[in-house]
Amino acid sequence: MSARRDEIVEAARLVFLEGGASAVTVRSVASRAGIGASTLRHYFPSQRDLHNAVFTAAFDANLHDLRIRDTTVPPRDRLLECLWQFLEAADSTEAALEAWLEGFASMVRQRATPEMRAAWTAFTRQAQVRTVAWLEILDEEGAMLPGTADRHARMLLALIDGLAVAMLVPETRPTRDQLRETLGDAVATVVTG
Repeated sequence: MSARRDEIVEAARLVFLEGGASAVTVRSVASRAGIGASTLRHYFPSQRDLHNAVFTAAFDANLHDLRIRDTTVPPRDRLLECLWQFLEAADSTEAALEAWLEGFASMVRQRATPEMRAAWTAFTRQAQVRTVAWLEILDEEGAMLPGTADRHARMLLALIDGLAVAMLVPETRPTRDQLRETLGDAVATVVTG
């Protein structure tokens, strides 16, 4: 990646942190990076390209492969450890959970701005890509149960979304142990041992 491209992605990440997905526009990011919109468009021809780069960078920085390749650890434990990062991030701060809820609610109500829709699409795409990659590592070891990595990833991520929604209701909020247990049950449906 070029230094200029990296600077633009960092500027977009800061704009996102300060104002959410709807704040990540060509104009706001170009201004933050100290460049013109045409220069930004040279590196990111579309809004989608910009959002994809921001979320890819965020995933690379915050979502780790941990011990997914460590064959001394049971496959189910390794996958659970990796997937837990999604729930841990949502549970880490009220602001993180609120940002997730804002995005989710916007998609459900269909009142999302084009920027919010692009950001949500990029986020879900990156979550799918990373989860499939983990499952493919386990498949190479022969630890996957029947089904494709893509299909298993969709199911696991749908469960994680549901658990994140459950975390929003204080009166019925599952404990961390309950969340881990439920996620572990789902992992057991796709991975051996």
